[in-house]
Amino acid sequence: MSWVCETGEQPRGSTNLIGGGKHDAVRPGDDESRQQWAARRISALWYSMRKDRKEHEHLFAAPEAPRPTAAPESGSRQQRYASGQYFFEYLVVVSLKKTKDGGGYEPQITYQFPKRDGMAKYQKEEEEKTLKAITLFCFPEGISWAPLTEYHSETFSFVLTEVDGSRRNGYCRRLLPGGRGARPPEAYCIISSLACFGLFSKIFDEVEKRRQISMAMIYPFMQKLREAAFPAPGHTVEIKSYIPDSGTEIISLTRPLDSWLEHVNFATLFDCLTDEEVLLVFAAAVLERRIVFIADELGTLSQVIHAVAALLYPFTWQHTLISIVPEILIDVVMAPTPYLLGVQKRLLDQVTDQSDLLVVDLSEDKKKTFIVSMGDEGSILPPKLKTEILHELSVRKKGSTVEELNRVVSEAFLHFFVKTVGHYGSYVKKGAFEKRSFYKAIESKNARHFVKAFIQTQMFDLFIQEAEQQQPGQQQGIFNKMIRDYQDRKRSDKTNKH
Repeated sequence: MSWVCETGEQPRGSTNLIGGGKHDAVRPGDDESRQQWAARRISALWYSMRKDRKEHEHLFAAPEAPRPTAAPESGSRQQRYASGQYFFEYLVVVSLKKTKDGGGYEPQITYQFPKRDGMAKYQKEEEEKTLKAITLFCFPEGISWAPLTEYHSETFSFVLTEVDGSRRNGYCRRLLPGGRGARPPEAYCIISSLACFGLFSKIFDEVEKRRQISMAMIYPFMQKLREAAFPAPGHTVEIKSYIPDSGTEIISLTRPLDSWLEHVNFATLFDCLTDEEVLLVFAAAVLERRIVFIADELGTLSQVIHAVAALLYPFTWQHTLISIVPEILIDVVMAPTPYLLGVQKRLLDQVTDQSDLLVVDLSEDKKKTFIVSMGDEGSILPPKLKTEILHELSVRKKGSTVEELNRVVSEAFLHFFVKTVGHYGSYVKKGAFEKRSFYKAIESKNARHFVKAFIQTQMFDLFIQEAEQQQPGQQQGIFNKMIRDYQDRKRSDKTNKH
């Protein structure tokens, strides 16, 4: 779930963060449109939250604990920890405290591990801004809470995108704290540079188990985790942790082999939408349009938005992405630039007063899936390739594991990009991309029409810029492997025909 915000008008790789707080000073002038005001207000929110990260790079440095070193003889251990990264920066507990006037609740950080001591004044100020923003995204509903006796715990995530384009992930689990009687929920939030939702969900299971015993039990477990190196794809790290009455437990944390899909679970997306509806959403996303997802559950919004962004692989969404829009920032829907937004259903009336976007209802009790649409989403993708995607999706089986489902879905959409733009490598010559020759080489008129629109997007532009910087033959990764396999099959079929 996300607190990511990137503006399409900034240089590629440049991103700002949305922050919370009161910004009533930013108001529309008599001579500026509503959209201009919204864009200006969003910029003010971002700027107030963070200054240029490069000025304070050490504020977000890796934990102070010494990096684990491999024994000389353990080559396999070196491979196992090849990522060389730490699991997390810090864990915070965000509790709802009554406001001074007693009219509601406001989120406050009541626990932080590790605490950061010895900071300079400006470092503390930057840290406080980040922590304040975390509370905003842990409880995006604002102050409208009442004490509860029952609460279904939920896990979701958000993304913090820095000015230099780097990203940190916020993983959040909200639950009802121990005790008797009615009480507000609390949130556990882990900030990490690592994107692996399933892994951190399991970590929260362990944190929650220890919280039921005592807050003091969380510290040693998180310290052990903090000292462990993040495993390479497909490998496991084991954490030893003592629990009273149970003794020492060994917790195994395995990283998925397909690391580029480890932040994704396509199950929620396909539970909420039919295959045909997913294709309409994909079509709008691939042309970088404005898309709003509506649901009651924070976890649903979080997982669906990350899944839609993953459908674009090997391309990367370059614009605003906020998995859960806090109520105080709902004006972001008026931004004129492309975005992927998650909005809770109770705020639907504040979203549907515009026509040039796609509003997708993910809730179970929906009357129709597309509340607002531009109407042409069904004609964006080439019909033949659309049929092929639907056929590939149809082979998935009920009861598939997350890994099996992810592979079927991702390959279906990867094949689409292989067949439409997989010939890009032949048109990157001497560090320059021959755009016109590239799309004219496509035989199918429908496919050429799609590609002509797609190559105008920022995500394609960035992809080609990176390709231009590579030497011939340097293209690696699953996408380029699939391109080579596809081209080999085409050559073989042509040879067999002759």
